[in-house]
Amino acid sequence: MLSHPGRRAALRAALRAAGLGVAGAATAGLGAGCGPGRPPAGPSSPPPGPARPAKPAQPAPAAAPRRFAGQPVEIGHGPRDRDRVALTFHGNGEPALARAVLTAAEKGGARVTVLAIGAWLDAHPDLARRILDGGHELGNHTQRHLAINDMTEAEAYAEITGCAQRLKRLTGSIGTWFRPSRTQYATPLVQKLAQRAGYPHVLSYDVDSLDFTSPGAAAVIRNVTGTIRPGSVVSLHFGYADTVDAMPSLLEELARRKLRAVTTTELLTP
Repeated sequence: MLSHPGRRAALRAALRAAGLGVAGAATAGLGAGCGPGRPPAGPSSPPPGPARPAKPAQPAPAAAPRRFAGQPVEIGHGPRDRDRVALTFHGNGEPALARAVLTAAEKGGARVTVLAIGAWLDAHPDLARRILDGGHELGNHTQRHLAINDMTEAEAYAEITGCAQRLKRLTGSIGTWFRPSRTQYATPLVQKLAQRAGYPHVLSYDVDSLDFTSPGAAAVIRNVTGTIRPGSVVSLHFGYADTVDAMPSLLEELARRKLRAVTTTELLTP
């Protein structure tokens, strides 16, 4: 675990990394606002009236869940004969660290899948659009991140639908994927409840980075690259400085192996 000074330094680094993305967006916004304008009015033209405020552009709804023919209800990896892998992130933790991970992924040309916790979206609703605007995809990781396999049917269904409702309100979709909380694999009951809630598949993984144990960036990279294969689905987390630090080198190593980091939907699409 990082010491308190180490955590503060890591968080400062993450804030700087996230700030780069914000500054870039601000610069792009200024450039986009420089249009040709109206031609000057002639001498007989009446004075222009007050300008009407432009209506804000409505973002397109997020993608909805898809059924993939030939795939099981619970998916742990994609096709092994293509040069694609999926980096999937548990959406929780300090927003600055989340933004820093997304910025690092985008700089490395990667698109990722974020399985967000509903309570996290309640606290940081702007992150839903930040994820989608970066070209990534967004899914459901339950409302409170409790041990869903140990719950009653009613409790588990409420956890799934609670997060789905948040996603629908924020993005227009319940998200592309459902991942159970506190477990790698869902019970048959949880699989059935996810399907009832609108998710044809449950998303598992075959590579665990163990970044949530804070083992250091080098260990995170070893944990992933030691077992990753074409088609792998990797479990990672927002909220950990080691993950932020690992991202650039991890993406470089994937590129060296000629593996492309894509969304899970892209991974499974022929």
